[in-house]
Amino acid sequence: MYFNHSYNTNGFQYVNHPYYRQHPYHTYNSHYDNYNRQQPVRGQATWTEGGQVTQCGIPWSENRYMTVAVGKNSPYQCGQTIKVRNQKTGRELLVTVVDEVAGYPQNRINLHRRAFEALGANTAQGVIDVEIIADPELEQQKWGKYLLELAQLAYPGYNVSEYNFIRKTQVSPTQTRETYEYILQSQQERITVRGNVVYNPNTDRIVSFDISEV
Repeated sequence: MYFNHSYNTNGFQYVNHPYYRQHPYHTYNSHYDNYNRQQPVRGQATWTEGGQVTQCGIPWSENRYMTVAVGKNSPYQCGQTIKVRNQKTGRELLVTVVDEVAGYPQNRINLHRRAFEALGANTAQGVIDVEIIADPELEQQKWGKYLLELAQLAYPGYNVSEYNFIRKTQVSPTQTRETYEYILQSQQERITVRGNVVYNPNTDRIVSFDISEV
C-alpha cells in the first residue's frame, strides 16, 4: 500500500480543522525539566469509556479516542501528548491528556478503552503495567504536531507509536522546511510515514506540506 498527500494552503481542506489550531490548554511546569520528562515512569493504567465533560474541557474523542486522564497533581498537563508503553507487550502509543482526576498518584493513568486496546491489552484485565514517557519535543515542534494529526487523518485505522524530528532546512528568507517521521501501527502492519512542512517563519503561515510512506 502506498499513500501520498500533497497540499497547499489554497487547496488543503484541513487547514481550519481544530486539530490545526494551537490548543489553549498547552501549559507546562517550568520546574519539570526536559531530562526528567524524557525518563520513563513505571506505573499502572486502567480504562474508561470516558464521559461528556472533562476537567480539561477536551472531549475523550480527541485524537481519535487515543486519550487519557492523569492525576490532578501530576506533571502532565491538559492537551499534552504523552507516550504510554505496555510493559508486557512492548507496544507504545501516543495519547492526549484530556482529563484530570483528584487523588491519582503521578504514576497512575486512566486510558480510553480504545487506547487501552490499542496497547494490546484486554479490557477484562482491568489494569496493566505501563511506562509513561512525556515527550516535550512533541509540543515544542508545533509543525510536527500538525503533520502528526494529518497522518492520523490519512490513516484512520492506524495508531501513531513513534515520532521523530528529522531535519530543519532554510529554503529561502521566507520559507523554512521541517521534516518528521512517524511510525504507524495497525493490527496487521507497521509502516513509516515521512512528512514535510514548508512555512514562512516571518508570518508563521504554512506554504505547503506533504506526507508519504517510506
